Amino acid sequence: MGGVTSAAGPLRFTAPIALPCDPACSVVRDAVVDVDADGRIAWAGPRADAPPSDAPVRALPGLLMPGLVNTHCHTPMTMLRGMGGDLPLLRWLQDVMWPAEGRLTAEDVHAGMTSGCVELLRTGCTTSVEMYFFTDAVIDAVRTTGSRALVTPGIIAVPGWDRLGSWQDMRDDISARIDADGLRSGPGERIELGYGPHAAYTLPPEALASVSEHARDRGALVHIHVAESAEEDSAQRAAYGSVPAMLDQLGVLDGRVLAAHGVQLSDTDITTLAGRGAAVAHCPGSNAKLAAGIARVVDLRRAGVRLGLGTDGPASGDDLDLWHQARLAGLLARVSSGDAAALTAADLLLLATRDGAAAIGRDDLGALEAGRWADLVHVDLDDPAFVAPDDDAQLLSNLVWAGGARLVRDVWVAGEQVLADTEPTRVDRAAAQGAVRAVADRLRAG
Repeated sequence: MGGVTSAAGPLRFTAPIALPCDPACSVVRDAVVDVDADGRIAWAGPRADAPPSDAPVRALPGLLMPGLVNTHCHTPMTMLRGMGGDLPLLRWLQDVMWPAEGRLTAEDVHAGMTSGCVELLRTGCTTSVEMYFFTDAVIDAVRTTGSRALVTPGIIAVPGWDRLGSWQDMRDDISARIDADGLRSGPGERIELGYGPHAAYTLPPEALASVSEHARDRGALVHIHVAESAEEDSAQRAAYGSVPAMLDQLGVLDGRVLAAHGVQLSDTDITTLAGRGAAVAHCPGSNAKLAAGIARVVDLRRAGVRLGLGTDGPASGDDLDLWHQARLAGLLARVSSGDAAALTAADLLLLATRDGAAAIGRDDLGALEAGRWADLVHVDLDDPAFVAPDDDAQLLSNLVWAGGARLVRDVWVAGEQVLADTEPTRVDRAAAQGAVRAVADRLRAG
């Protein structure tokens, strides 16, 4: 089994600029971030206000910010990237993805998750919400790379998936894990467990109700695909009016709920989600590629629905770059609303950090604030993307619209450096990529 260590000891970071991702999306000049021995932020702010410290100092050029939070992903699907790339959702799932996934082993999933975690870290994404199978393999890959994940093992009941057991077996395995280890575990609490009922159209109503009850009893997240495409849930809409109405009637929305996609929602659906405190993971790239539609982000935000960004899996997205999703979210919101300020650069940065953490119920992530985990990202400002870094508004605009993943240099999770000068510190990137390609070759060969 792979493992990671905690932060080695207290450390003081300094940087010319820090973006704490507070609600105002402030820009802090000549910044200090103090990290304690447990890997949490002890203090963050301007150097002039910093408390005395005898901790070692790590002086960084450029910009320091919190790690990104990817609120919906199937990261192990890295080896399936590009398969069925020009099909709509249901044909892509049923004719291409599910048959290919039926041939995957736990070792394949470990390889896919390991390479995917490295890819995420290299974009500055420190936390991902994962729905997949072979739970031990997923968790071990996260621990091996030093990343962080909210792991919601998939629960599904469609032909072919019974090889992994019944939906009751899948539910009970998650419950047993939480009962044994708690919701969060490992150094820096890098692993949180939740439940991943796939969708209303792939599970019977009694399964949705039962899984949500198990989750509520344990304070766990229910992570479920909701209203992704117009065709997927016709039977459920005929019986209940809509999937959100169905979930509400079954009691699913009474607990912690993260609805992935939420594209095909009515005004009533949005009101229901807002009233129940459910969150939505917005995945604009996957939704566009699969021609599923454009989520009503402006209306969701106006109604008070908590919103985060997701890449979806690398087989549908196809990349794992949350900066790219932020730009797409902003562009599509502006085009669909006719409002050039529908989502500003500051809005998009917060969606990728603080708001994403709030959407998954994690007030210990997504911002540079005392008490939160020291999941930090160092961004290089020595790039043509930044034309006026001394101007706060221009800095934010250039970072979101022109900079992004390619400028990420270093990453820390719980105070431990897991990416150094763009390379992972705990695994060999070339070997990880080679393992994924070997799986892909085997799948193509039949």
